[in-house]
Amino acid sequence: MATDDPKTLVSTDWLAAHMKDPDLRILDGTMFMAAEGRQGHAEYEAAHIPGARFFDIDDISDARSELPHMAPPVEKFMSKLRAMGVGDGHQVVVYDAKGLFSAARVWWLFRLMGQDNIAVLDGGFPKWQAEGRAIEDMPPVIRDRHMTVRRQNHMVKDVTQVAAAAKLGDYEILDARSAPRFRGEVPEPRAGLRAGHIPGSKNVPYTDLLNADMTMKDPDALRAVFATAGVDMTKPVITSCGSGVTAAIINLALERIGKTDHALYDGSWTEWGAFPTLPVATGEA
Repeated sequence: MATDDPKTLVSTDWLAAHMKDPDLRILDGTMFMAAEGRQGHAEYEAAHIPGARFFDIDDISDARSELPHMAPPVEKFMSKLRAMGVGDGHQVVVYDAKGLFSAARVWWLFRLMGQDNIAVLDGGFPKWQAEGRAIEDMPPVIRDRHMTVRRQNHMVKDVTQVAAAAKLGDYEILDARSAPRFRGEVPEPRAGLRAGHIPGSKNVPYTDLLNADMTMKDPDALRAVFATAGVDMTKPVITSCGSGVTAAIINLALERIGKTDHALYDGSWTEWGAFPTLPVATGEA
């Protein structure tokens, strides 16, 4: 059982005990990959944790970018969250329908925007349902709440910054994709991307950070995963994945073990793999 921390990760027991708190706001941050043939919003409308609002990662993103679900401008984040009735003074809990997948991306977005009273629900909606807890299909009652946003620019990296980090070796670049994708042994799910990884990066598949029930491993087990991957914890970390979603699971895991100097490469492999002038490594290293 994870230690409950309203700034990183809380258990289903914690959420059940706080359901009546007036300043609690619950978000369903479910996102599926295209190949899965499932729709997050449709599943939310069919069943969700009572009072939950749906956080659409694709909608609350930078529409000006050709890359998928890039972090939105500050003004868009503020207005979207205000319309959802989420703002200053709220304790937010975000979950998803896969256990622990896209909810970490929502957690990271809040942190990027200077809002740290947010936790991921450990084990998500599957664990909540498996325990026979209450669900509903009713939309929540929304009351506007202003949100103050202070973007934390150090928490996100662009392609130029990542390329410099790869060249200088002053960051640990951690890739959350599966080992076959990291090694370049299988084609990328998105057409037109090269196979392989950022030179000098290390592979920490997000699944290695989770238990079989899609809850996050305890801090000691997380430290062991990073140690096995050869991560130098004295260096700051940049996380990456296919499109900036599962990378956030690494950021969450790092925060759980007390390492706070981490950022996320928002373009991730969708951007890097498409640039013919950027170097690509294959194999283990």
